[in-house]
Amino acid sequence: MSKDRSNRAWTLTFALVLASALPGGAAFAKSESNSRNDDTIITKNIRTELAQLPGLEPAAISVQTRHHVVYLYGLVSSSLEGETAAAIARDQPGVIRVVNTIAEANGA
Repeated sequence: MSKDRSNRAWTLTFALVLASALPGGAAFAKSESNSRNDDTIITKNIRTELAQLPGLEPAAISVQTRHHVVYLYGLVSSSLEGETAAAIARDQPGVIRVVNTIAEANGA
């Protein structure tokens, strides 16, 4: 009986190892990698557009992207700058959502 259990355990272990090596398992890892690459591209594109805005200090807004969700942080001199940054982020291909926590420096 214990030999039968041992064979089942080996069979199950082998099946799990084989399943993780099949294309479906590789596709999951590849899709996670593609998501990270897409996130990097989205962040880069947003930072590039923000750097082109006249009067906006490039370091005033931090941009992070995780799983196609863009997070904006920072202090700006006007609410219009924060709204413009959020609009730029929303317009990027592949962005699912924008979390905008940019605040106006004078607190108004």
